[in-house]
Amino acid sequence: MKKPPVHKPNYLYTITSVTLVLFLLGLFGILVVQGQQMLRVLREQVEIILELKEESALPQVDSLRQHLAASSYFKTNSTKFINKAEGARMMQEEFGQDFGKLDMANPLYDVLIFNVKSEWMEADSMSMVREDLKTLPFVNDVYYQESVTESIAANLKKISLWVFGLGMFLVLVAIALILNTVRLALYANRFLIKNMELVGASWGFISRPYLSRSFWQGLLCSLLAILGLAALLYFVFRDVPDMLSAINITGVAVVFACLLVLGFLIMLTSTYYVVKKYLRMRVDDLY
Repeated sequence: MKKPPVHKPNYLYTITSVTLVLFLLGLFGILVVQGQQMLRVLREQVEIILELKEESALPQVDSLRQHLAASSYFKTNSTKFINKAEGARMMQEEFGQDFGKLDMANPLYDVLIFNVKSEWMEADSMSMVREDLKTLPFVNDVYYQESVTESIAANLKKISLWVFGLGMFLVLVAIALILNTVRLALYANRFLIKNMELVGASWGFISRPYLSRSFWQGLLCSLLAILGLAALLYFVFRDVPDMLSAINITGVAVVFACLLVLGFLIMLTSTYYVVKKYLRMRVDDLY
């Protein structure tokens, strides 16, 4: 007994929609597993600027470096000293402002820039850091962007929720497309399928070619989504070495494995539902 032939309707829309669904769900998963690490790296990139008093000398700068190195909040090897002459040059390059041509004295101060550990980048903790540093006699003031990390965390959460919501909506769209595509394939073969059943073919035998096709389509969709996410990660992180080192390889691998399983489940479950529905129909209902 030969297997029933399977007509080939256009599966392009189905594959595209399922791939997009898996891509968005994978993106949400990566945001979840990477979110905290990304936030930690971004927090540690916020610069703390120590404005030094006019009379400060290099020995005092060295003393300040030692004070920072001995503190619990300091991120190792993150100090950078900029004297006021270099600061004026940088400002001229950035804004085109040349104090010499305006017969003005250089109004800038020598500054020491450093970073703190991510767990210290909180409002209360940074207040403690500021108070600690302002007690030093040669520190004039302490500056940093207080709202940066809170804004980053809030935006990351919003993006995650939007991606998840859009992903769930597209899951419904993809399932509808799968059901419609498989229904068309089965409709073209409805009489042959019913005849096969009447002469003794089992439901498993009749369903096998459709389920096999859906399995390979699910695999293709999963691989396309994984390739898309891998490319996205590469282009996002390739120019930021600190972010690249913070990638949670295990977490990303788990997300990719889940996408493989989801691709199979979405395609196989939808196809199985439609096939069983047709096999339960009476002959009169096929017309």
